[in-house]
Amino acid sequence: MEVNKYVFDIAPVPQGRPRFARRGKFVQTYDPPKSKKFKMELRRLAEIEYAEQPYHAKQRNPIIIELNLYIPMLKSFSKIKRLKATDGTLRPTTKPDIDNYIKGILDSLNGLFWHDDGQIVEIHAGKYYSDKPRIEMEIKEVDHE
Repeated sequence: MEVNKYVFDIAPVPQGRPRFARRGKFVQTYDPPKSKKFKMELRRLAEIEYAEQPYHAKQRNPIIIELNLYIPMLKSFSKIKRLKATDGTLRPTTKPDIDNYIKGILDSLNGLFWHDDGQIVEIHAGKYYSDKPRIEMEIKEVDHE
């Protein structure tokens, strides 16, 4: 099974609730500005840093995604909490939910690292605190002989 690893030096941002605007008889749906900005920045970062390495979007094989999301530590953490967060024993359990982070990341990388997110058959994800916010991603192609 081929495994491709990627690190994006950008703080994860959860996907916000869609917004709606009435345009005459039509209703338009759009991303909140913070979500839209994050998706654009992550995609641009991926295109620049991994221009020659990304999983080829032309392939349509099933894939497994592993995401480790490192969110900024809270400024209010004591030294003890900071140490526990650094070694992974203290993990983020508050909102935003992990699935909101996943949605924004997968949407922004669609068509770049995979042809369509329908190819993703399994996802493993974790939230961690870090002094260095980032997104670590592994893509594994499922053997389908």
